[in-house]
Amino acid sequence: MMVLMFVMMYFLIIRPQRQRQKEHERLISNVKVGDHVVMSGGEHGIITSTKERTVMVRLGDNVKVEYERSAIATVSKASPVMEASEA
Repeated sequence: MMVLMFVMMYFLIIRPQRQRQKEHERLISNVKVGDHVVMSGGEHGIITSTKERTVMVRLGDNVKVEYERSAIATVSKASPVMEASEA
């Protein structure tokens, strides 16, 4: 009975979490200059330069902040907030 419970926990909890983690690591390693990103704190910006462990993100006019790559939550095709400020 305990083995069956562990197997169920593995397929319902552990395996999906590992898949999400691998997908996030792949996302972080594939970011490039010009990508629109959303940081874990909710900031929207455009990547202006990348280093091994960090990225420089432009948040607005004359505002650039350096973040750890692990702080990237998502990479989106376009950020309506940044497009509005660019116009």
